[in-house]
Amino acid sequence: MDQLRYFTPHQLEMVTSAAAMAEELVSNFYKLSSSQLRRLNYDIKTLADLSPMEIVSGHFAQILKYKLKKRDVLRETEAEDFYKICLQDHSILTALEAHPDLQFQSFLLYIVCHELIHVVRFRRFLQQFQASAAERIAEEQRVHAKTNEILSNLSIDGIAEVLKFYENWRDPPHPIEQP
Repeated sequence: MDQLRYFTPHQLEMVTSAAAMAEELVSNFYKLSSSQLRRLNYDIKTLADLSPMEIVSGHFAQILKYKLKKRDVLRETEAEDFYKICLQDHSILTALEAHPDLQFQSFLLYIVCHELIHVVRFRRFLQQFQASAAERIAEEQRVHAKTNEILSNLSIDGIAEVLKFYENWRDPPHPIEQP
């Protein structure tokens, strides 16, 4: 596992800014009203707010699905899905060090936008949260393509370099070899 390193207070401010911008961009792309955006039922957390089981290595973020139930409700059917976007500070910082042409703000914008697209697709039943390995790879390709579509017309410092960094992730996945 990457050495656990955390975003600085200044970087956390940029995460907040990137999240707000990503919400607006994804909301506009999918034509979500503000109430529909709230009903997506998700949160974005950085490493400092993650439990040990929510921390992974080798990924910039992961989405976990939880069930929220009101107090005094006994039936599981009344529980609502809740998606937690877990940003992996250590992996993001490692990637930024390895690719000095990438800017923190635009890289985070891509990551958060990408994860929000996943949440929208899960909530709209365009993709199942539990999927086979082959379907997860195909879904990643679709979501990278949508993220590129949303961000490619923006004139934000560093976004062209980020889109170039991710360009191969939009290619059709290689076939998965069965053992």
